[in-house]
Amino acid sequence: MAQIKITLTRSVIGYPQDQRMTVRALGLRKINNVVIKEDTPTIRGMIHKVEHLVKVEEA
Repeated sequence: MAQIKITLTRSVIGYPQDQRMTVRALGLRKINNVVIKEDTPTIRGMIHKVEHLVKVEEA
């Protein structure tokens, strides 16, 4: 299955708790932190919820 690279580009300070927890569940902690995840509908839904905070690329 395809993989995607997710980068945290903005701080989660000032955003609702559910968005903060979504970023943490993706495995992101600090700005410019990068994780590689499988491209599944679940991960895509999480990315959609915080798309204003992350950058997504094909890995």
